[in-house]
Amino acid sequence: MDPGMNQLLKWSIENSENPHNDLTATTDPKAERPSGHGLNEEAIRSLMGGPSDADLMKSSMAAIQSPDISLDNKLVAFDNFEQLIETVDNANNLENLALWTPLVAELSSAEAGIRRMAAWCIGTAVQNNTKTQERALAVNALPLLVQLALEDPDDQVRRKAIYALSSEIRNYPPALKVMMHHLPEDLRPGGLVNAADMDDVDKVMDGIKRASAKVTK
Repeated sequence: MDPGMNQLLKWSIENSENPHNDLTATTDPKAERPSGHGLNEEAIRSLMGGPSDADLMKSSMAAIQSPDISLDNKLVAFDNFEQLIETVDNANNLENLALWTPLVAELSSAEAGIRRMAAWCIGTAVQNNTKTQERALAVNALPLLVQLALEDPDDQVRRKAIYALSSEIRNYPPALKVMMHHLPEDLRPGGLVNAADMDDVDKVMDGIKRASAKVTK
C-alpha cells in the first residue's frame, strides 16, 4: 500500500475510535471539527488524489535524464529532487525506486550544474543515515566524488563533492576506507583515522579542501 494511504487509513481508524472527535457526542456549539493533525503532506496528497513523494522523485529523475528537457528545467527538477530527499524516508526510498544508479551517473554529466546538483543530492541523502551511506558506497559513488572534489574545473562542483564525501564518511568506516584508497598519497594521514571522531574526519576533509582550492580552471 502507498505509504501516504497507509497513514491516512491509520489516521481514519484512530479518529473514528476517539469519542472526543465525534461532533454528536457534545452539545458544545464551539466544538471544533476534527483536524488533519497527524497527517503528513504525502497522506494529504493521497487523499486528494495527488502524486506521492515517490511519484515526484521518479518524475524529477525522468526530467533530469530526458534529452527533451532544457538545462534550466533539469536544474529545477534536480532542486525539487534534493528537497524531497531531505526527509529520511524519501532518502531511504531511493533504493526501492532504483534511483541511486541514475543519480550517481549524473556525476559524470558534461554540464557543471548537473554535476553540482548530483553531488549535492548525494550529500543530502547520506547525511547521518547509515542505510543510504551503504547504498552510495555500493553504487561506487566515492571514486567519482573524489575525482570531482580534486579535479573538477568548476568550484561549486568541487564544493558539493566535498560536502558529499564529508557526509558519506562520517560515522561510516567502510566509506572512509574506500575514500582514503582513492585519495592521492599526500592527502592520506599517516596514522589511523577514526570515522567516529569528528576531529579526525575534519582533518582529512581540510586537506581535501586545501587541495581542491588549488585547482585551476
